[in-house]
Amino acid sequence: MCGIAGVFRSDGQPVEPTFLRPMLQSIVHRGPDEGGVWTGGPVGLGHRRLSIIDLATGQQPMSTPDGSFTITFNGEVFNFLELRRDLESRGYRFRTRSDTEVILHLYAEYGKDCVRHMNGQWAFAIWDRRRRRLFLSRDRMGIRPLYYVRTGRAFLFASEVKALFACPEVPRRVDPIGLDQIFTFWAPLPPRTVFDGVCELPPAHSMVVDADGIRCQQYWRLEFDPTSGPADVDQAAEELRALLIDATRLRLRSDVPVGAYLSGGLDSSVTTALIKRFTDAPLTTFSVAFEDSAYDESRYQQHVVRSLRTEHRLIRCGYSDIGESFPEVIRHTERPILRTAPVPLFLLSDLVRREGYKVVMTGEGADEVLGGYDIFKEAKIRRFWARQPDSVRRAMLLRRLYPYMRGLQSQPLPYLKAFFHVRPEDTSSPFFSHLPRWQLTAQLKRFLSQEIRDQLRDYDALAELLGQLPSDYDRWPAFCQAQYLETVGLLPGYILSSQGDRVAMAHSVEGRFPFLDYRLVEFAARLLPRFKMHGLNEKFLLKRVAEDLVPPEVLRRPKQPYRAPDAQSFFDVSRQMPRFDYVAELLSPERIAADGIFDPRTVDRLVRKVQTGRAIGTKDNMALVGVLSTQLLIDRFLRQTDSTDAGVTVSAAVTA
Repeated sequence: MCGIAGVFRSDGQPVEPTFLRPMLQSIVHRGPDEGGVWTGGPVGLGHRRLSIIDLATGQQPMSTPDGSFTITFNGEVFNFLELRRDLESRGYRFRTRSDTEVILHLYAEYGKDCVRHMNGQWAFAIWDRRRRRLFLSRDRMGIRPLYYVRTGRAFLFASEVKALFACPEVPRRVDPIGLDQIFTFWAPLPPRTVFDGVCELPPAHSMVVDADGIRCQQYWRLEFDPTSGPADVDQAAEELRALLIDATRLRLRSDVPVGAYLSGGLDSSVTTALIKRFTDAPLTTFSVAFEDSAYDESRYQQHVVRSLRTEHRLIRCGYSDIGESFPEVIRHTERPILRTAPVPLFLLSDLVRREGYKVVMTGEGADEVLGGYDIFKEAKIRRFWARQPDSVRRAMLLRRLYPYMRGLQSQPLPYLKAFFHVRPEDTSSPFFSHLPRWQLTAQLKRFLSQEIRDQLRDYDALAELLGQLPSDYDRWPAFCQAQYLETVGLLPGYILSSQGDRVAMAHSVEGRFPFLDYRLVEFAARLLPRFKMHGLNEKFLLKRVAEDLVPPEVLRRPKQPYRAPDAQSFFDVSRQMPRFDYVAELLSPERIAADGIFDPRTVDRLVRKVQTGRAIGTKDNMALVGVLSTQLLIDRFLRQTDSTDAGVTVSAAVTA
């Protein structure tokens, strides 16, 4: 795994190597092992390397012997050995053992369609000297990031936004629409980001850049067809098991040791068990234990450790640990976040690196692909309740679903009916499954300043998302619609980004995800919904597969979503004051007013409520974390240092 950056000048002016060096220096954490720069006329490519495959000869940027194609590549192509053998049979010769060289020859053979042959996680750029064009691509699931911006006659791209901001020509402005989308969906809708003018290449897309401009094309999409999969549950379990084994086998390919994250849940436990089947060496697992028992899963982690006999390492995470690391986490996420959950994973990746590991396997993606999230179960209950909206007994099912949400337990039936959208007209919405979550999140917008709210008056985030849905979306079963929204939205935009790539690569650690092998994703999209959630039994098929793999205590345990303490991490209620100076400074009415994004009075009321220990729920916790993370983002990326131009620049170009 690495960091990449580059520039293409459409006016034909040559690029100097010195232009790329500040960009690469800003992302050295992504590739501390070595770096390289290549320039050729109007193009410059840069690379920071985290050496995992072909440690001796995999240096980048890499060119073909005749100089026709040059690549800078971040990621892994897990089926590179099979692809290499096929290319060799077609007459191609290799000078290295790297997957990077495989991509170069794949492009020479198939052009833009090369990505359809690749099984992996990637973001790369190839300069095609013959066609005088730059070809960029991002993996199907959006595991690896790729950002770009146009400034004048230059097109710039990089693995992280901070590399783009290393170029003085790139303006630094807040995009209110990007902020609105985060305060609705938890993440922007690509290509939009929270920074005006800075774009993100969407997952499963490729891009061509040349003197004629930019052309973006989707090469793969998630398609649900539950009638085309196996009709027998035992056959389906057998096929899923085979796919999981092969996906794990491919992701064990590495020239450095591979560890595994172990949360104590089903997904990471299955991943860990499968790894044990394919290696004779002792496996090291890594996990987080929380000092607050409401979040701690270490008891289940230990069940797996004893059962599978792994070498285990863990960190213990308390309130102050989260608050202390939060500013650095925001520097890496490069966007506001609404919960503190990325912080313990940031600390965990630091442990992984200190233990000498560069690669970890995780169970991410199983909930989205195989139907594990509470939001799927909740939608099912809401539809059941909507058929008898006055039923108290049906409403009680939701209270059983969220026993840890104390505020929900005490709410009267009329409130629950309104909050969970159980009216018949709501069930026809294409966003039915996600309406309560998005409505709850959108309440954060009441903290925005009047100026920002005025700019957003005519903008509708749901209308924009509606325009991005597949043409056959309305013909999918409701369960599949919910899966689609989660898999193409929250998964790449938050789970694989803020909780994944960004906090892992902050410490030069690569995550690998067997459940996100595209073959497995496509297989799961053909499964009957009842194979994923049988009644209210989530991940039903995966549990069948796991019966002989994981301890029964883990197999039978109730679903516990990964969470971390929020407001408690920033305020000491016993002393009624912030735990850290930066919290007091950035949330002060003076700073809030100066930055102009939020309303000082509304934020001040929230701060007083939190620090005086008055009962707060999910909404207040998200608001506090969202406001604080936005203020940190402004402080780290956007604040003007010129005293003659103090304050934060906000883009006024707000259009739907």
